[in-house]
Amino acid sequence: MKTPIAITGLASISPLGVTDHQQWEMYLNSKTAITWDEVLQAPVARLTEEAYARIDALRNENAHYKRLDNSVLYAVVAAREALAQSGWEQGDFGVNIGSSRGATQLFEKHYDAFAKLYADSQELGTTATHASPSTTLGNIASWVAQDLKSTGPDISHSITCSTALHAVLNGVAWLQSGMASKFLVGGSEAALTPFTIAQMRAMKLIPLKKETAAQAGTSRNNRESPSINNSPYYCKAFDLTKTSNTMVLGEGAGMACLELGKKENALAYITGIGYATETLQHAVSLSANGSCFQRSMQMAIGDLDTSEIDAIVMHAPGTVKGDQSEIEAINAVFCNKLPLLTTNKWKIGHTFGASGLLSLKLAVQMLQRQTYVGIPYLEEATRPKKLRNILINAVGFGGNAVSVLVSI
Repeated sequence: MKTPIAITGLASISPLGVTDHQQWEMYLNSKTAITWDEVLQAPVARLTEEAYARIDALRNENAHYKRLDNSVLYAVVAAREALAQSGWEQGDFGVNIGSSRGATQLFEKHYDAFAKLYADSQELGTTATHASPSTTLGNIASWVAQDLKSTGPDISHSITCSTALHAVLNGVAWLQSGMASKFLVGGSEAALTPFTIAQMRAMKLIPLKKETAAQAGTSRNNRESPSINNSPYYCKAFDLTKTSNTMVLGEGAGMACLELGKKENALAYITGIGYATETLQHAVSLSANGSCFQRSMQMAIGDLDTSEIDAIVMHAPGTVKGDQSEIEAINAVFCNKLPLLTTNKWKIGHTFGASGLLSLKLAVQMLQRQTYVGIPYLEEATRPKKLRNILINAVGFGGNAVSVLVSI
């Protein structure tokens, strides 16, 4: 990269909580935030009660916010936290926030009401006045920009599970071009709904078996999930011995404040970015050797020797083919001399469009605290004396891969 990009604010709302302290404490214990949902009949990772309280308070803060989807409210909470960290004043900065599924809960609510009315009357009825404006994709970024009184460009997009890191790419491009001096980037997802779960179940991506607490040998009152396949972890992300998919859905939002060049208050620096796509074989295809990941990682690493990469926060969604293709790509790029490999999806599930930013948050926390966070059910790797460079991967349906290198 011509000039490093300073991350001066980085915040999230997730199943780990809202504050940095809460999130780091959750990372340092081996308990997962994933629990079995009796209504959805599937394992999910929901926000903490304190996080939901923050959302309720925000919803009651402004009459307009009562009509907004949770994906928007999650984004607003995280964006306010990031802005407070960065010290930015309201005004001239760009906003680019994406989502894989957008206003999922509100869209399904409005459509269910419409479908019921149609079924009862067999006539095309009307929807609520705010059904359309409150469920458009641009709803998320535009409301965050409105809340923060931004006067810069306001962009929304969806590139499935690599959405948040594509927002990072866009922010970097705007800053490097000189068309903006500051950019808020991120992703938000609130898709824990029956229709979304049904789609994941149709693709056989999520675990369907539930064991009782007695079978699991754990209390149903603690934060640990009942077991699946004789493990206390529902999502066995990056466990290459698994024979079935164990992806679990989560929810949350992550936001980062980006500025060009060296800054005294920088949390870390983006020193490399990479991206690549693959030729589609089918709607959710990803090559066995992860060719898109190979190219995105090589681009992000650039002229840096691969031995200088201390760790990778993998995409590793918990699917058999997804996890395997990513490690094949990593082996190819690093010639089997691997850095530390980790992921956060075993703990908080796959948050779709927000996942890349939550992975970025973990990487920056590890750099700041000089503490590696591993995966409890995998063999511990040899840790370097100092963490300096961490690579973050994300990929969406159809092989849209992004890699971001962060350094201190």
